[in-house]
Order: sequence, then C-alpha cells, then structure tokens
Amino acid sequence: MIRSIFITAICLFPVGRLVAGEPVEPLAFQHARVVDAWEAYSDVLTFGKNQTLALLDDGCKLSMPEWSTPVNGVPKVLVTYDSVDGDDDPRHEGRGYHGSTIGVPSSLNFMGKWGVAYNNQVAIIRGLECCHCNVADSLPLSRGLQWVIDHHKKYRIAVVNLAPVDDLAHAKPVDTEIDDKLAQLRELGIWVSAPTGNHGFANGISWPACQPNCFAIGAVQPGEDVVTQDRDAKVDLVVPASATSSSNAILCGSVMLLSEAIEKTEYDWKSDGKNLPEAMLKIFQTTGKPVTDDATKLTFQRLDLKAALDHVFAHGKDPRASAKKQDQ
Repeated sequence: MIRSIFITAICLFPVGRLVAGEPVEPLAFQHARVVDAWEAYSDVLTFGKNQTLALLDDGCKLSMPEWSTPVNGVPKVLVTYDSVDGDDDPRHEGRGYHGSTIGVPSSLNFMGKWGVAYNNQVAIIRGLECCHCNVADSLPLSRGLQWVIDHHKKYRIAVVNLAPVDDLAHAKPVDTEIDDKLAQLRELGIWVSAPTGNHGFANGISWPACQPNCFAIGAVQPGEDVVTQDRDAKVDLVVPASATSSSNAILCGSVMLLSEAIEKTEYDWKSDGKNLPEAMLKIFQTTGKPVTDDATKLTFQRLDLKAALDHVFAHGKDPRASAKKQDQ
C-alpha cells in the first residue's frame, strides 16, 4: 500500500542549503520509490547537477516559465536544435505539442515542484512534427540522434528520451535510418529509451521502442503493480505512470541518479553489462520488483529507484563512509 501521496522531500542544492520540493507525480514517484531515494541520498547525490538530458520529441514552447526560469542562476534549457529544419529553433510547428511537457517528470524544478533529476539541464531537440509519428519520421529523428552523437561531450549529454510513438503493435524491429545512430549511442555509453505506447496492446509495442539498442519502457498503474498500456517480450522495464511517455520520462531521470551514484561510489558496473547503459538496465532489473502481466503471462521488472541506488552504494565505495572515518 502506497503511503500518503503528498510528500515533501528535503535535499541539498547547492551544498549546505536546504530546499524543499514536492514530486510532480506524487503517487507514481512514491510507488517507484523516487521520494525515498531523494530522502536517503540527499547528503551525497546532486540529483542531476552537471548532467544534461536530451529530449527528442516534437518541439517545445520555450517561453513556458517551467523552461525559461533559471534555477539558482543556472538555465534549465542548456541548448536547442531542430533536426527537421536544421536550425536552433525547436518551437512547435504543425501538430506538435508533446515536447513542451515531456521533460516535466524527469527534469522540472519550478515553483516547488520537482522531477526526478530536478537539478539537471535539458537539451531540447525537435525531431519531427508530432510525437504520434510513423517510420517516415526516421530521417529527421536520425539527424537529431546524430546531433547528440556530435555534441554529447560538449553538452554533457548522457541520457536521451526518445519520446515519439507510432501507435502500432510491432512484435519485431523495423529497419529504419535511426538504427545505426542507436548503435553508435549505445557504444558511446549514452542511454536511449522510448515509451512503448498507450493502446493496451498485448502483442507488440510502438516504434521506435521496438528497435535494437533502444530500451522499451512500459507502465504499471500508479499505486498498483498492474501492467497497463502496450507490452510484449521486448519491454525492458515498467514504471508507474498513467501513460508510457511519463514512465519513460521518470526512468530517464532515474538513470541520471543511478549514473551519478555509480560515479561517486566507483561501482564496478562492468560486471553487469558490456557497456554502461546495459549495466544500468541490469541493475534496475535486478533490484526491481517482478510484476506478472495477466494478459501476456510475461513477468516484467518494475522500477524501484531506492533499491537500485542502495545496491550501488552497498557494492561500491560509499563516500559517506570515508567521510565518517575522517571525522573520527
């Protein structure tokens, strides 16, 4: 049973200064143990500071105060790009709307509301006209992914939220122009994941989540371990949310916290996977809660962020333990 959904968490940012925030999706964050993670690691993690999340979607209304308001003097939007038009203006065109809000669960830090990695920055990339897409959008999306490949070091991009869905049930991958880019990003150690779709399919998931080298993120009902939305055997992880776009956004923020924990504890991730993204997925799966889906009879692992961080801190070099020894 999930405890009270109205939670105030206390974290340190900058160091020595207490800031209180309320989760943007209270029930889902509590279910995935995001709030527990904030509380347990407020003295050692920065929750996204100096990390950038690339939001690859249908553009963004940059004038929204959520994105235009600096946080402690730091711009929330670090950089923008439009891979459809080849310029730096990612504003919505045509039917676009989704990219203005997709970063909220992962990254918001505004008016006391927090996303998972609320101290991160975002790179907003308009890669297509509308998030409800088709495989023909692979061309501009591949250019957006290439931009990440070319600029990830400059802008400290370690995570990509590949947000579009084509709303079809794919049981197998579809050969498209993004595939080589996804393979390159995996080799570079950059996490890329996509939502599975929201039609209740039990025999396939949306493109591009169905592609190799793209993690497919499904959903369970917030507050209940009941699998919902689109799923099949390709699903890598399920996360509490009403729609899989939010599930994936929550997970992208969680990846940033896990990545920081691995770095600070010098955790040996190579025992979990041949590259960092695959190792982090293995940690999330190993520490997650198994949930069996009645419709497919498949068992998926549900995100437990606190357990994932606990695992890394227990098997790495906890910097807090070293600090205690020095104080003694």
